[in-house]
Amino acid sequence: STISIQARFEGTKYTEGLAATNQIVVGGAFLDGHKIEVGTQESNILTVDGKAVCAAFPSTFRSADGSFTLTYDDQGEVPDVVPAENPKRVVHMTLPLGITVTVFQWKNYLDVQVTMKAQPGQDGACGNFNGDHSDDTTETIMKRIGARVRPSENLLSGIAKIDFTPQMQKMMAAECAVEKRATAQSACTMELGELAAVKNMVVSCMFDTCFGMNVRARSHAKTYA
Repeated sequence: STISIQARFEGTKYTEGLAATNQIVVGGAFLDGHKIEVGTQESNILTVDGKAVCAAFPSTFRSADGSFTLTYDDQGEVPDVVPAENPKRVVHMTLPLGITVTVFQWKNYLDVQVTMKAQPGQDGACGNFNGDHSDDTTETIMKRIGARVRPSENLLSGIAKIDFTPQMQKMMAAECAVEKRATAQSACTMELGELAAVKNMVVSCMFDTCFGMNVRARSHAKTYA
């Protein structure tokens, strides 16, 4: 694909461990190899090609060739609620092909709005944009493209926090069929490559494969004492 928009999702204490958008990156051929990355206010991540931009607030960054612009301010209608004691910080990306990405940057999570025309082969966490909402469930999306971005295609900087508890292990043993666990282990080990050696990386990937369609899977796992 010429366009790649990736996100990292992590639990927060404010969401009782449920995943929220923690980091986003935009890249691909349509940006001529450039990469724009935004994290939470606490992360201080606002970079282009790994270099910090928009250090002042408010401010604007324009690429050297003029193909894209970032504006950092406090403008825009919030898609959710404004978290208590959170200053409003918004990153507006004006990109090639008429694409705009608006990132509402809160202390420990992000709200993201993407506006674009349908692209050939488009798919991802928001669906495939084919006008059929029935195939945009988490389960159907996972069947098409998997539970995670393959490491070889990952554009995000840093490493996600891996938290795999004994309760999650018990839940997987009790509620994920043996055949599905075996398939998940084989697929996760192959896709992760060298990262498979990182502690809990494979089992957490297996958990995502088994229960990624259940937004409250981690909360449910806590019932396994």
